[in-house]
Amino acid sequence: MKIVELLTEQTIILDVEATSKQAVLSELIEQLNDAGKLNDQGAFMQAILVREEQSTTGIGDGIAIPHAKSAAVKEPAIVFGRSVEGIDYASLDGQPAHLFFMIAATDGANDAHLEALSRLATFLMDEKFRNAVFNAKTKDAVLEAVNAKEAELDGPKEEEQTPETVSRKLVAVTACPTGIAHTFMAAEKLNETAKEMGVFIKVETNGSSGVKNRLTDADIAEADAIIVAADTKVEMARFNGKPVIQVPVGKAIYETEAILNRAINQDAPIYAHDVSKEDAAQTESRSGFYKHLMNGVSNMLPFVVGGGILIALSFFWGIESGNPDSPEYNAFAAMLGTIGGGKAFFLMVPVLAGFIASSIADRPGFAPGMVGGLIAITVTGVEGAAGGSGFLGGLIAGFLAGYVTLFVKKAFTRLPEALEGLKPVLFFPVFSIAITGIAMMLINPPLTKIYTGITAFLEGLGGTNVVLVGIVLGAMMAIDMGGPINKAAYTFGIAMLDAQNFTFIATVMAAGMVPPLGVALATTLFKKRFSKQEREAGKTAYVLGACFITEGVIPFAAADPARIIPASVAGAAVTGGLTMLFDIGLRAPHGGIFVMGLVEGGIGKVLLYALAIVSGAVVTALLAGLLKREAVGVTIESGN
Repeated sequence: MKIVELLTEQTIILDVEATSKQAVLSELIEQLNDAGKLNDQGAFMQAILVREEQSTTGIGDGIAIPHAKSAAVKEPAIVFGRSVEGIDYASLDGQPAHLFFMIAATDGANDAHLEALSRLATFLMDEKFRNAVFNAKTKDAVLEAVNAKEAELDGPKEEEQTPETVSRKLVAVTACPTGIAHTFMAAEKLNETAKEMGVFIKVETNGSSGVKNRLTDADIAEADAIIVAADTKVEMARFNGKPVIQVPVGKAIYETEAILNRAINQDAPIYAHDVSKEDAAQTESRSGFYKHLMNGVSNMLPFVVGGGILIALSFFWGIESGNPDSPEYNAFAAMLGTIGGGKAFFLMVPVLAGFIASSIADRPGFAPGMVGGLIAITVTGVEGAAGGSGFLGGLIAGFLAGYVTLFVKKAFTRLPEALEGLKPVLFFPVFSIAITGIAMMLINPPLTKIYTGITAFLEGLGGTNVVLVGIVLGAMMAIDMGGPINKAAYTFGIAMLDAQNFTFIATVMAAGMVPPLGVALATTLFKKRFSKQEREAGKTAYVLGACFITEGVIPFAAADPARIIPASVAGAAVTGGLTMLFDIGLRAPHGGIFVMGLVEGGIGKVLLYALAIVSGAVVTALLAGLLKREAVGVTIESGN
């Protein structure tokens, strides 16, 4: 398929009126819509903005290629716009963009369409072509420049390089989230620059139409180095034991020569394949649950942290400061409490459910997930259970809404093409919300009974039992330093905070502070057992630990896991057990030492809380110092 079948006079703007990035995107989309290429102008704008959030499509050299695949596109098309003055587009080189090629691909675009769209991306690597388009006086002149470039590429090919005629053999993989523009532009730039440098390179493209020019085992075995320029998952296991440079796909377009020089000099780490991380995409059935859960939790946390700390701050004026009938009442404190508890905290469970559902079913899952989460906290069916099924109900609502939406999307796949544009705005939301809502209305009362029963059981624990719970939670916060086990413990603390039990969140926060604080203390007490770089990193770890950033210990654990991880787990477990033994309550879900003044029970409890944290840190420091051998030049980066 010819590019001029996608780029026509009706989709060319010789002089755009826009002066900002948002405005030029709107102007180009409006031109597409006027040319009859879109089903839903607003939905396509959303798809374009989602792509821009992943990484800018301003690739430098005055070019921007916004692009998206969407059901809102009626037929594949390209719209061109030109700004002689230039527009600030947040391009990779920081310079204004002058030439805008917006690529609109349908969800079901065939290979011919996708290859034509990808070919345009490679055209823009040619400075002569860019100049011809920039200086065109008419729309016909733009189309003539495109036709001339196509004829040039379709003509006799120059003699290609062979591995025998060059000094180095490289291979590369390029991939971007949509697989239309950046994937092929990066491949073209790598090929052209390598040829100029006298280097043989074979580039595999992971595009929308599949993998092209796939690297063979022999290609990889013979390569001196490998370049992976990707913003999405690619097969990495095959590169095990080879020097691998991993960069964003945009850098392969804009910093091509520097990347190739690194590859030529083999300035790259030897890649060691980690099955647990790199094969995630191939083990979706096992890892999908955690990925969807973490999408919900990570988007919920701003509501939890912001709302929780605002609630806690309101108590500076007294526990009853939000009650108009109390002598402690303060209007400002009441306002903070309303914002934090009445609004931000109220949205916590619906947001959790909404983002779990959208992780499973993309944007169509968000609305039914939010509605399901709202039903979870408002429709109880149980006397005295004002909070509904809370966090538990939100989790179930999120996964229910996500998979219901996938079912609805599949059910409407055979609709006539004329109704395609109604799917995302009518059919998907109506049926997904209805089915999810009805299901949650039916199952939420029994869920509420289960949730209140679990909460009552945990609140009823005492003595040895509660200390054991604290030890387990503390150890979980330290064992993988911000990983899934750590997140599971923290999420449990948030769930109990939502249920108005404040001891569990105090426990997980205190325990999470211990690993970086303890190892930092070890670098101070046992200087000879740590390298100079580690001692410098210890200074940073003090700050990170004080702020409740458990990940501050990762550089040390990565350098010496056999000693640092057990020491961290032991110290955090001690702190967890002591915090529960002292019955410490804290309404703030984050903040480290900066929210210790909000501990319930006055200065005595604050001092006990500090004692629990210091005790665990000392245990970690002593174990780490005693277990480690004297430093022999181990180097880590404190910024990790």
